[in-house]
Amino acid sequence: MYFIVTYDVGEERLNKVRKILRKYFIWVQNSVFEGEISEAKLEKCIYELKSVMDENYDSVYFYKIENKNNLKKFVVGIEKDITGDII
Repeated sequence: MYFIVTYDVGEERLNKVRKILRKYFIWVQNSVFEGEISEAKLEKCIYELKSVMDENYDSVYFYKIENKNNLKKFVVGIEKDITGDII
């Protein structure tokens, strides 16, 4: 499954949420991640997010792309280097 994930969380939880999402997805822009994930890993990711979120205040949106080959993406301006974290 391919997802685009966006989030809006309190500043005090921002780094924790970002750290969890970076384990499962590629960080492409502030508050935006994307990538392939299995259903089991998605469930684990959501479980971890719920453990640090305030569900009365924070939100995380998951946009499922059924066929990533139909996804057309273009960037206006500078595109982040998604390979920068590879050692």
